[in-house]
Amino acid sequence: MEDDSIPVQQDTIVYSEQQHTDYDENDDFNDDDCVFCMIANGINESTEILKKDAELVCFRDIIPAAPHHYLVVTRLHIVSCRSLCTEEHVDLVERMAEMGRCVLKDNNVTDPKDVRMGFHWPPYISIPHLHLHVLAPASQISEHMAHKYLPCTDRFTTEDCLRARLKSALGVVQQRRTYQIQYCCC
Repeated sequence: MEDDSIPVQQDTIVYSEQQHTDYDENDDFNDDDCVFCMIANGINESTEILKKDAELVCFRDIIPAAPHHYLVVTRLHIVSCRSLCTEEHVDLVERMAEMGRCVLKDNNVTDPKDVRMGFHWPPYISIPHLHLHVLAPASQISEHMAHKYLPCTDRFTTEDCLRARLKSALGVVQQRRTYQIQYCCC
C-alpha cells in the first residue's frame, strides 16, 4: 500500500538577527497609526494606565476574557513576538511579565498558580504591536474566549515558553556564529 500522506513540516521559527520595528505587511504603517503606541506614549488619554516605566505600559484589555485582564505593551513599536531575536528581548519578555505580576499584586490577585500570561502568535494578533496578556484567575477565563488563550498552541504562547524559545533560537544562532568563526579561522 502506498503512503499518500503529506509530510508534516517541523515547527521552526526563523529569528532574524535584526529587530523588526515596522509593520511588515504594510509599508504605509507607522507608529502614529498604532493604537498601542498612542496609549503607551500618552497620546490616547482615555485609557487608564495602571503602571508604567520608561520602557513599558500596562492597562486593562477593552474586551476582558477574565476578571483581571491586562495588557503590558512596549513603548517602542515592536510588531509581535516573532520580531524578537536578541538576548535583550529575552530580558524584555521577563520585564513585561514582572510588570504584569506587579499589577496583579496591586489588584489583590494572590494565587500565582491561577494566572495565565502570554502572547498571541501572528496571524492571531488583533493589533500588530507586541503585547503581553495577563489574565487572572485563569480558571475564570470566559468559555467563549478560552480558545484564544490556550497555552502552547499555534495561537498563544506563555511568556516562559516564549523566553525558552528565544533562548533556544539564540543558542542555535550563537552555535552557527561560532562554527562560522572557526571555519574562517582554519
